[in-house]
Parts: sequence; structure tokens; C-alpha cells
Amino acid sequence: MHSQSSSIGEFDLIQRFFKTQSDLMLANHPSSVKLGIGDDCALLKTTSAEEIAITSDMLVCGRHFFADANPEWLGWKALAVNLSDLAAMGAKPEGFTLALALPESNPAWLEAFSKGLFSIANQYACPLIGGDTTAGPLNICITAFGSIPKDKAIYRSGALDGDDIWVSGFVGDARLALAALRHEIQLPGEDLASVEVRMHQPIPRINLGIALRDLANSALDISDGLLGDLKHILKQSNKDAEIYLDRLPKSATLRKQSPVIQNLYAASGGDDYELCFTAPIGKRDAIAKISADLDIPLTQIGSIKSMQHSGSAIHIIDSNGKELNAQAADLLLKSFDHFA
Repeated sequence: MHSQSSSIGEFDLIQRFFKTQSDLMLANHPSSVKLGIGDDCALLKTTSAEEIAITSDMLVCGRHFFADANPEWLGWKALAVNLSDLAAMGAKPEGFTLALALPESNPAWLEAFSKGLFSIANQYACPLIGGDTTAGPLNICITAFGSIPKDKAIYRSGALDGDDIWVSGFVGDARLALAALRHEIQLPGEDLASVEVRMHQPIPRINLGIALRDLANSALDISDGLLGDLKHILKQSNKDAEIYLDRLPKSATLRKQSPVIQNLYAASGGDDYELCFTAPIGKRDAIAKISADLDIPLTQIGSIKSMQHSGSAIHIIDSNGKELNAQAADLLLKSFDHFA
């Protein structure tokens, strides 16, 4: 840790590491922001033709990241997880606020953190428009705002009988990286690097979410595990699902592991920040075109079914076409619990 003598004051901190770059972004990017950093509240312009999506995510040291985490990666991820929520709704990013608790106001740490933060903010034209800082255990809370044409938001509650279930990209890599960093699994350096970037610098699927506005009936982002998160769609839509285990999209690195690890991490590993969505069978060609246009793999992994009993269920089908028994299925249906 750096000595306290290297610390700087709160408002100098905001001006030096955040406000100057935020003002530059507001000047250079068309935005709905009317008033940014500097007042009690930020103001977002809106019209009767638009809706504003707002999401908030917190990253807590020791819970969501290691104490010695690379601050540049941490800055990226802190905003990425919020942008992923906007993507799931089909929203275009407009701005975000940052609440930051710091054990000390270390300029070197803040330089790296703000570099990662503004790197992704600039990539998605999403300016910082306000927030707060205080001394305390390291804690990062971001609230992000996005715009959506009226009545075009994609809800979790819209899944219909017969819908295909889709997932973007690959799932399970972040969980594999975590296992390697915990020394539960040994990975060659090249393999570790390929999955570690998925854990620390996830890519929010903003353009995919926007493209799905008129195609998807429901969607969410995968933060706590694919099948565990899919349950949220099923519960809010009052549906069941049938999932084909061998269709879960896995990277070449994950496929080097045993089939048990592959399936466990792909089905229940967290921190993927891919999109899971449902859409009518008749939209398959349109979805294939989006996949090609955006250069994002989109994989159909199952289908939505009518709810058979009280409480939504996921029926997992193995490579032999047989449904997994309850004990085997339960292992794959677990997801990250923030209070466990």
C-alpha cells in the first residue's frame, strides 16, 4: 500500500481523474445529458418517444474481486457489468454515475482505474455524469442510464411457448479463470490469459441488445450463471424450459477440461455477461443474420415450454436425449449467491 502522504483531496480527485475527461466526452459525443458532474443531480433530456433505462451494480472488494486486482481491469469491469444490463433491455448507453469508497486516495491506483473506466466509457459513448467518493473499504457502485424507443424494451417476462432460447458468445470461461486463480485447476499461461480477459474485461453486448428489440420476446444478461439466470425469465414469464446440455457454447480453452467441468462451468459459472434471450422459431434466419453482421456467435440451446407444475422448471437433456435426474440437474442449476 502507498503511504497516506501520496493522497489527494476529494474534489481534486474528482477534477483530476473524472470531471475533465467526462466534460470532454460530453463535448464530443451526442448525448441526452443536459447537466453532468458538478451539481446535486445529473439531468437527462427525454421525449415522449423514448424511455430511460436505469441500472445499478456494486463491486465489493473480497466479494466480487481480489484485493490485489488490476485497477485498470477493475475500472473496465465496473462499467461493463452495468452496460451489460442495458444491453439486455435493448438500451443505448447515455451516461453513468460512480460512487467510490477507497481505503486511501492513491493517485497511482486512481490513474489506472480511471484509465480502464474511461476506456470502455469512450468505446460505448457513455459519459460519467456524477457520483460520490468517500473513505472506506474498497467498494465501487455504478448507476448507468440508457435510452430505448418507447415500448421497445425487452423484458424478462415476455417469453412465449415455443420460443427458442439463445445465448451469445461462449459461457464458462470466467468461471474457469476463477478456478485457475484459486489454484483449483492448473492452466497453461496462454490458456489462462485467454479466459482471464473474459473474467476481468467482459464485453457488453450493446449492439446485440439493440438489434434484438424487434426480435426477442425476453432477455437478460448472464452474471450469476446461465441456467440460474434463465430461471428469472421462466419465473417472470410463468414458463418451463428444455435445455440441451451439449449445445451450450464453450470456448476451445474450456473444451480442454473434463466433460464434467465443461458442463458445470458453462451451465452455472458466473461473470459471463453474455445475453440469454428467447425468440420465436420464425426469427431464426433474422437472428443468424444479426450473428453474422455483428460477428457474435449466437447459439440456440433449447426452447420455452408451458409450465407443467407450480414453479418454473428447467429440463436438462443430455447428449443421449435423456433428461438428467434431479440430483445431476441441481448441480448445473446453481448460481452465484451474493450473500452465501
